[in-house]
Amino acid sequence: MKTAFPKIYGEVVKFLDDNLPEYLTYHNTKHTLYVLEKAEHIAKKEHIKPAEIHLLKIAALYHDIGYVKSHDEHEKESCAIAKRQLKTYGYSKDDIDAICGMIMATKIPQSPKNKLQEILADADLEYLATSHFQEISDSLFQELKHYDPSLTIPEWDHIQIDFIKKHTFHTSYCRHYKSFRKHKNLEFLKSKIK
Repeated sequence: MKTAFPKIYGEVVKFLDDNLPEYLTYHNTKHTLYVLEKAEHIAKKEHIKPAEIHLLKIAALYHDIGYVKSHDEHEKESCAIAKRQLKTYGYSKDDIDAICGMIMATKIPQSPKNKLQEILADADLEYLATSHFQEISDSLFQELKHYDPSLTIPEWDHIQIDFIKKHTFHTSYCRHYKSFRKHKNLEFLKSKIK
């Protein structure tokens, strides 16, 4: 089954490139590949077994594929697409259920139920605790303006401040290594609105 990963990777990336709307300046192929990279990194830091990392990587690839159909409830759509496609690769019902559980754990507000779900949830929002937070935040703002053209930067800053204040990382690795930078980004946002 692991030999299927490069093929799945190629097919999912091509599908995202060909089908995601251009106005998705944040939820695009670049974001999916970023989350895939971060999920694998966090999993290794959390000492996850290779077989579970494989399922995690599949979940990361599929976690936002539902955006090709809908912005609303895209996680459910992502699961539906993953179920259909992964059956053709011979994944078991248990493996597909585990993958869908991880995908659903990225839904905001996040409520992961196990270690793999925690890892994907953290990978999905890891950018909150990085030096390129502002750049990624700007791309999300542009995407949200597609849905709400009246959204302003000051409103967006307040939304982000509220979001970061409520957000907590789930894995011990992210709690330990990412909290400082996330707090720094929060302080930067607060300084903008003074």
